[in-house]
Parts: sequence; structure tokens; C-alpha cells
Amino acid sequence: MSDAIKHECGIALVRLLKPLQYYKDKYGTCFYGLNKMYLLMEKQHNRGQDGAGLANIKLDIGPGHRYISRRRSNTSTPIKDIFAQINERFEAEFAKSPEQMDDPEWLKLNLPFTGELFLGHLRYGTFGGNSIENCHPFLRQNNWKTRNLVLAGNFNMTNVDELFQQLVDLGQHPKEKADTVTVLEKIGHFLDEENDRIYYAHKDEVGGKKSMSPVIEEKLDVGRILRESAKKWDGGYVMAGLIGHGDAFIMRDPAGIRPGFWYQDDEVVVVASERPAIQTAFNVKWDQVKELKPAHALIIKKNGSVSEESFSEELPRKSCSFERIYFSRGSDRDIYVERKELGRLLVPRVLESVNHDIENTVFSYIPNTAETAFYGMVKGLEDYVNVLKTELILAGKRSLNAEEVRRILSMRARVEKLAIKDAKLRTFITDDIHRDDLVSHVYDVTYGAVRRGIDSIVLIDDSIVRGTTLKQSILRIMDRLGPKKIVIVSSAPQIRYPDCYGIDMAKLGDFMVFRAAVALIKERFMDNLLDEVLEKAKAQMELPMEQNTNVVKEIYAPFTTEELSAKSAELVSPDGILAKVEIIFQSVENLHLACPDHKGDWYFTGDYPTPGGNRVVNRAFINYMEGKNVRAY
Repeated sequence: MSDAIKHECGIALVRLLKPLQYYKDKYGTCFYGLNKMYLLMEKQHNRGQDGAGLANIKLDIGPGHRYISRRRSNTSTPIKDIFAQINERFEAEFAKSPEQMDDPEWLKLNLPFTGELFLGHLRYGTFGGNSIENCHPFLRQNNWKTRNLVLAGNFNMTNVDELFQQLVDLGQHPKEKADTVTVLEKIGHFLDEENDRIYYAHKDEVGGKKSMSPVIEEKLDVGRILRESAKKWDGGYVMAGLIGHGDAFIMRDPAGIRPGFWYQDDEVVVVASERPAIQTAFNVKWDQVKELKPAHALIIKKNGSVSEESFSEELPRKSCSFERIYFSRGSDRDIYVERKELGRLLVPRVLESVNHDIENTVFSYIPNTAETAFYGMVKGLEDYVNVLKTELILAGKRSLNAEEVRRILSMRARVEKLAIKDAKLRTFITDDIHRDDLVSHVYDVTYGAVRRGIDSIVLIDDSIVRGTTLKQSILRIMDRLGPKKIVIVSSAPQIRYPDCYGIDMAKLGDFMVFRAAVALIKERFMDNLLDEVLEKAKAQMELPMEQNTNVVKEIYAPFTTEELSAKSAELVSPDGILAKVEIIFQSVENLHLACPDHKGDWYFTGDYPTPGGNRVVNRAFINYMEGKNVRAY
């Protein structure tokens, strides 16, 4: 993606099902679980570079010993920093007692992160600050093991105000109004209630409070806790929790918006946001990794039993299509195929744009995430050229000489790498204030591959959000090559609406296509439409959230996709550019053809999977019209 946006988060969980001595005997290390967590987190570092965190729980540790460990970091290399801190502690202890390095019992009793249950998190800060206090996992502490809660997730709730008020109505005093805090305290409240329920149900048959702890551990109904906690949640989420005595859970939202995968054998239970991370870290096949069902929780009890339980009514599945287009790593088998198909499906419109003149067109991509879609586009071009070759040969029949046949057979699409991303500069673009100054230097250009005044350039990107990089960098440097025409191709459809489920696309005014729609409205003297939609949006705010509809769709209704694309190309064309600029977007229909199982397309269509999405888009429009440069959630 040429535009820098933050998105999602990543989680990783490992539960060791055997004693530590087992892993020492089989794999030669007592740190098998810790090593696997490092791999799982590194293989998902694309999901979060603002911060990271790691927590560990030890099972059956006696009083007087720590049984929960946690490290968090918001440095520029947070995963490396966390594990360096852990290793420093280990090295210091082993320097004093080297013989203890191979003693699992001593390690578990004396060193942190030597327990059986691990939870890791990678953070992209789509909301809130980037202080270490914003990094997951979060911890709710108590002197009773079964009341301790560790929580981390990939989520955004659209109704934080309502959830906050519910906590206040319960008599709590939340320290801040943030979805992470409200979710933590909500689950914590019902965790406390479950403890109380079991205690009062069994206190007469158990001798003393001390004897109650094992009873609570055994009978704690994690499914009940999650069902009660999630009743009013509106958002997209996959979140994982650890309870102090050793139970764990991972839950996925009812529409399946956010991704989650798990694997189990007789040694481990593993959870991650992306399937390839599990495949790589544990060397297992694609079909051995299961997808967590929407509206279900994977519950891992302290005794090692694993179950997948429903905690809410399942909604129509709307898995995030942006995961397929851009966010998830392309090493997933299905995602790789889908991204290639997204590129291939664009070929007919690309050929039409350049009048089928492949001899005088150079095809390339905007690195690096558009590369797979580019392969698909090249495959589609090859198919077209092969058909053309066949037609020419058949038309020529016996009249063709050897030279003419060689010329026909040598026909192919001209494929070059024209844009080269400066990875070091890219890492510094972290906020809106500094992005514009640096964005013009993110890409370098390859000289000599384009014939001045003769060739056109086709560049594929995976998506276009703001258009900032196009205007300030890519189109400028491509124009230096002297092409007749520059065609920017997006493997995603037009982004028209904000996301509210974990992607940093919250302000309507940031979207290139929204700005194009407003420009067309003003050009055609339709300003009253903006005022009418504003009044409707304000009226929606007076309704219960469940009754909200997306009135912002009316802003786009008067215009065709082609009109919006043409105006977008005009808006992002830099002053003084000589080449003609055209933008081609993927159609929503082709998106669904390429990604048939992931039809979460609200950023393109405005069809939000939860009522809170409609509330957010209406509020975003009100903010835009009132000149408020703030988020709508």
C-alpha cells in the first residue's frame, strides 16, 4: 500500500500441555514455549510495530512465588527488546548458577517466563497514545488466582461510551474511557461474579476458604463469563485472555471480522492471528490449522481440555477483505491465490485503458505489498498475448516466413520494476504531521526502461486511501521518465467509508474518493446535498444505535464509479505533470469473485456488519462538515 495507514494488531498464544521436563528431553531445551512465542511474534511483526507485549502464567505454583510474568515495550524494535530483557535476566542467573539452566523445576520456581501458558501481542496504535501503558497484554490483578485476568486482542469496539456507562452503572470507576479498559473490566466483573457463584454454591460442602480454590479452578465456567461479558459488544475482535490459575480463552466476533487461527496436538495448543505463523513456527500443514469460528471462543482449561463454545449469536459472515488485499502476510496459501486473482481480474480494463497496445506499455507495481497482485496481472497479460499470438499465426497460415513467426512468438508484455521503495525512510513515516514531508522521498525510480514520448506506464497498487503518496511521490517520479500516460491500478475497490473495527481509516476527509465526490458536488452546484445529508446524519444520532442507517451513501449516489475515478485522478495529479493520469479501481463484484469467503467490504460499499458501523460513518460525516479533525469512534 503506497499510503501509510496503521491497522489491526496481532496475537499469539501457546499452551504447553506437557511438563517442562518433557520438552527438555525431546527438544533439548527448557525454553521450548518461549522460543516458539518468539517465532510466532516475529512471523506476525507486520501486524504491529508500535509496541509489543508478552505474558506468562505458571501452573500450580505455591504461595510466596510469582506465577504471572509480563514484559511490554514501545521501542522501535519492541519484540527484540522484550526478549532481550528476558534473556538478560536468564544470563545473569546462569552466570551465578550455570548448573540450573537444565533444571526445569528450578527454572519454573525461580525465573520468569518459564510457565506453561504464554500470551503475546503486537500493537498498531489506531487509537490512543503510544506509551507503554497502551501496550497489551493488560493485567487485572487480585490475590486470588482465579480472579486474575490477562487480556490482549486485535479489536475495536464502536460503542465504547455505552460500555463505559455500563461499568459505571455496575458501581465501578474505570480509569479511562478506552475499549481495552472497558473490555478488561467487563470480563473481570463477570469473572468475579463466577468466582462468587461457585463459592456460595459449594461453601457448605467444602471445609474452609483455602479448600475452595481448587473447587473454583475446576468448576469455573469460562463460557458463561464470556457470554455475559459480550452481550452488548459491537465491534470487530479476536481477543485472548489468561486467568491466573491457568484457564485461557480466545474469542472471535460474531461477524468474523477479525481473523484467528489455532492448532492443537498432544504437546501444545497454539493460537495466532495468521495461519502461516503457526505453520512456520510448528512446521505443520495448512489443513492442520483451524480457523476460529465467529461468535465462538476456544477455551483451554487448566487440565488441558480444549473446547470451542458459542458465546453469542452468529451474524452473517463479513470477514475483513482488507486482510486478503493487504494486511495479512501473503505467505498464506489462500491469500496468495486471491491476491493474484485480484490482479488478473483487472487485465481487461487495463488493456482497454492502453488501447491494447502492449508493445508500447510498461507494466510495473508499487512495492512491496502489490507484488503478488502484479504477478496475477502479468499472468492475465500473458494469457491475452498467447491468444493474440494464436490468432496472428492462424490468420497468416502458410504465408508466414520464419522471421515473421519468430516476431509473433517473441511478443510479450513489457514488465519492469520502475518504483523502488526506500525501506529506511519508510519506517519513519509514523504520523500525519511528518508524513507529507517525507513521503516524496519514499520511492526511487528506475531510469532507462521507458521510452520518452512513446510508452505508457501501468502501475498496480493494492489499494489507494489518501492518494498522498501518489501526488507527492509516485506520479512525480514516474513523470520524469517521460511517458505519454500513467495508469494507476488499484487491486482494491474505491475506499469510500471509514473503518471502525481496527484499521486506521477513521476520517472521511482523508479519503481520496470522498474528496472527489465533494469536488463533483461543488462543481455541479449540488451543495445542498451536503447540507441535507448532514441533517439526516444528525437525526440518526438521536436514534438508538440499532436503528442507524448509513446516510453517507447519498453523497456518492449521483456519480458513477468512472466519474469518481476520473475526478480522483485529477485531484492527485501534481502541478506541472506532463503525462495524462488515469486511475482504475477493482470492482466490488470482482473482489468477491477473488475472495469469495471474505466479504467484509464496508469500506467500499458502506454495508457495515454491525449497527455501530452505521453510527460511526454518520458521526464521521458530521465531524467532516463541522470541521472537526477527530475520529468518529
